[in-house]
Amino acid sequence: MSEKSNLNSIQSNSPVSSVPPDYYPQGRGFWYELAEGMDAGKKMFYRDSNQGTGEPESTIVFVHGNPESSYTYREVIKYLIKTAKKPFRLVAMDHIGFGLSDQASYEMVCQDHADNLLQLINHLDLRNVTIIIHDWGGPIGIGAFLKVPDRVRNLIILNSTVFPMPKTGLRYDKNYPIKGFPWAKFPKVIPNNFWGAFASFAIFYNPDDPQELVENLPNMLTLAREGDGAIVENETIAQKFFREQFSSEKNVMSSKRLVLQTPVWGHGNVYKEPELGERDTTPFYRFIQDNISKYWGPDGQNIGARAVLGKWDPSAKDEVIQQWIENLPQLEGHVKEFEKAGHFIEEIEPEAIANAIIDVAGLK
Repeated sequence: MSEKSNLNSIQSNSPVSSVPPDYYPQGRGFWYELAEGMDAGKKMFYRDSNQGTGEPESTIVFVHGNPESSYTYREVIKYLIKTAKKPFRLVAMDHIGFGLSDQASYEMVCQDHADNLLQLINHLDLRNVTIIIHDWGGPIGIGAFLKVPDRVRNLIILNSTVFPMPKTGLRYDKNYPIKGFPWAKFPKVIPNNFWGAFASFAIFYNPDDPQELVENLPNMLTLAREGDGAIVENETIAQKFFREQFSSEKNVMSSKRLVLQTPVWGHGNVYKEPELGERDTTPFYRFIQDNISKYWGPDGQNIGARAVLGKWDPSAKDEVIQQWIENLPQLEGHVKEFEKAGHFIEEIEPEAIANAIIDVAGLK
């Protein structure tokens, strides 16, 4: 079941108080009620619209990561619509616990979001798909679409991986953003009621001085405590939205769980979830790693592949790029790197991402 809505009419229990005016085209925002699985009955938001004149041959699907929502692609989408010369269908969803979707009820990981996304893919009958993946959107999007691999035509990689994160160079559990205070430790340090403020700040942070982030953290939390919850002055609409989605403690814990998983990104692990008990992510990653080349490499569908990466980030180091190329050799020669950009590349280089989509999807 899908429900159409007007802006500011939220058909879910999302903690967000209002919808930014550019979140989705008027009347093209929907909520899909998940039919099965652990989140059966929950409502998942997605935007779905045809862009341009004529019947679209291509479907562009944006899959977000953490601590984002589909809104992280807003600038990419604007430039894509403005620049593409051929019609296309555009779909972008909010995972459960994010954006305008229902709140989480347990600490969700990628395999859970992938199960939900697969239901949406089948419900919308998405075909001739170009997938854009970022962050945990990589294992979520690829984990879902590899169950229906023939639906995919192209893949755009943005600072993400589905392979075992190499234990060399920059690491989320050792030296990123700085040595001694890595990203994976932040959930243990940041109080739940400030997680949204910190997460929304981190999305827009770029690597001029990583040490400055840690040194200023106490002052920023003080500002949030004394003000309206923001840790920056002149908070933007996007920052406020990303912050408000974590007004729910369940959403916070689900977001924090994904950050806690970064040391075992692509490796898989066994952990205890407070509501569900012992869980194992290993089979989920093994399925992806065993099948991505088989279905989408040169001996399979030989899908188009592009990458747009911010280099100051463990997921964009040379060893990770090589893993992608080993599994999808057609990616070689199509990796665009930005040395002065960090993890949230879609906030920094939206035009480059839109141009990569236009190129590989044949929208010129």
